[in-house]
Amino acid sequence: MRKEMFEHEITILRDTFGRLLRRQAHTNLVKLIHKTHPADLAVLFRYFTDEQQSKVFMLMREDEHTAEFLVELDDTLLSNLLQDETPERISGLIEHASANDQSYILGTLEKDQAQSVIDLLKTEEQEEIEELMGYPEDSAGAMMTTDIFTLYQDSTCKDALNSLQDQTEAEMVFYLYITDEDDRMVGVASLRALATTPSDTLLKNIMVKRVHSVRPDTDQEEVAQIVARYNYLAVPVLDGDDHLLGIVTVDDVVDVIREEATEDFLQMAGAGKDREILLKSSWENARARLPWLFASWIGGIIAVSIIGTFEYMLENIIALAAFIPVIIGMGGNIGTQSSTIIVRGMATGRIEIGNEMKILFKEIRVGLILGVLYGLLLGIFANFRFLDADPLLGFVVGLSICCSMLIATAVGTFIPLVLRKLDIDPAIATGPFVTTSIDILGVLLYFLIAGYFLTI
Repeated sequence: MRKEMFEHEITILRDTFGRLLRRQAHTNLVKLIHKTHPADLAVLFRYFTDEQQSKVFMLMREDEHTAEFLVELDDTLLSNLLQDETPERISGLIEHASANDQSYILGTLEKDQAQSVIDLLKTEEQEEIEELMGYPEDSAGAMMTTDIFTLYQDSTCKDALNSLQDQTEAEMVFYLYITDEDDRMVGVASLRALATTPSDTLLKNIMVKRVHSVRPDTDQEEVAQIVARYNYLAVPVLDGDDHLLGIVTVDDVVDVIREEATEDFLQMAGAGKDREILLKSSWENARARLPWLFASWIGGIIAVSIIGTFEYMLENIIALAAFIPVIIGMGGNIGTQSSTIIVRGMATGRIEIGNEMKILFKEIRVGLILGVLYGLLLGIFANFRFLDADPLLGFVVGLSICCSMLIATAVGTFIPLVLRKLDIDPAIATGPFVTTSIDILGVLLYFLIAGYFLTI
């Protein structure tokens, strides 16, 4: 119900913007822009034509509302929107954004254009942005917020509250990060603990000393797992000397979880890993999917060659050909299921290093159970459907599909686990690679079993 209401609101907003654009009612458009939430504006821009996007964007003021809108916008739309803008306007637009948001926006621009914008910013902002942009993409350092403050461990709760009231620029003050005399982070206290503790109590007496933290080069997916597992609102980012560099907040983590899930699903489907693929042109879309489909094409050619090698079997027992699609289809499906389960388990942290063999054997048992079940069903069907064929045809077909599904679950589980060991994204294992290898093995195994048991 809530989703339907949201879609209805977006439709009304889209129609209203379209009507005002046709009338060139600029004054009303400016009012509507500022009444519309930045996140809703970002959704609306997906439905606008390039001309409509340009007209609406030109009416946006250089304020915090527009800065938040730019952060919410899809990467491709953001890049297209800013590519023809002057460095002066871009610097004015991002002036009201936080350092990590500024870094994100500039990261979507060409290097020369981004540098021109950075040169127009204040010196302290330049240094902060260049530091953030220097961290690896999709790392904790690249996404952290640096608008933070710390409290000394020997401060009283009363002094801490007074200091907190002066920190108007600090983000996510639900947690208070506490340091020692060497400015190293030694603990964290919640705002609730601070407010409910006697005012003369020292912070070191109420702080939690065991703090989950990350390094600047920690992958954003690992940060997301920590936030999801412990239900944190923020995770501190520390350097090698345990000095607090910034925090990664839960709102950024939600975006990370969505992006990583989208990327994994695209790769598992063999559609590349560009999260903005729907916004790409037809040629860019086709180019991204070309190499993945080429792997399937190669696998198909190999499967055809295998079938051609056993052509004499098909000439003698025509019924064998009828079951090739079933062997391939069932094996491919269960293999993809196993890969999807494994990849998702890795992404959510449910599959840890050390329990791989347990997971592998569990999936193999699943494949054996399902293989025996469908092998029996298909074998019985084969004997009743082809009464004049070799009596062992049902046994051959049943055994083949059982072996195919058993191997498929093993391959679908094993390949992602191996890729993780090699530090390669396991999501690329599904789709073309798993299904293609299973098709080849399934067809080969089918004919080998047929050649062994049937009189040809």
